[in-house]
Amino acid sequence: MTTTKLDLTGRRCPIPALKTRKALTSIRPGDFLEVHCTDPLSVIDIPNLIRETGDAVEILQRDENRVVFLIEKADRPIGKS
Repeated sequence: MTTTKLDLTGRRCPIPALKTRKALTSIRPGDFLEVHCTDPLSVIDIPNLIRETGDAVEILQRDENRVVFLIEKADRPIGKS
């Protein structure tokens, strides 16, 4: 298992969700994507994206300036057999 870091500091909606979606296509099932965001809407957008993809997300850090997500790539996306 590897962890890839994606720094989206300073990026505004919808860029964090779009870049996160793209980054998820380049990692393997079981690997992690650590996403750093400063856009306040990312606390809504990133979890919604992960619900769509079927992966798992956890907020590692959240304060007034930054949110750090840890996303685990699922073995099989929702709707895929």
